[in-house]
Amino acid sequence: MESYGGRRGQAERDAITVEIGYALFSAAFAAAVLFGAVAGPAFVFDVSDGTRGTLVAVGATVAVVLFFARVVSVLLRFRQGSQPSQPGRTNPDS
Repeated sequence: MESYGGRRGQAERDAITVEIGYALFSAAFAAAVLFGAVAGPAFVFDVSDGTRGTLVAVGATVAVVLFFARVVSVLLRFRQGSQPSQPGRTNPDS
């Protein structure tokens, strides 16, 4: 997605915007599901306050780590995928 000194076109800016939105929303969804899976039993079952606090803290920590890891991985994959390879195709001049 680099123009090598030139300005980005509208299509490139739109693609970047969509990809950032996808990264944020998919990361938020994954983090919420993981937080619910880790901390959910603390609210469903009768557990002590210390256990509930521990599960919520661990769930929040893991969810935050997953959120940032997901955003970074999606955006890095998008940046690297700007020049798709086409295995099996040859240069017409060869």
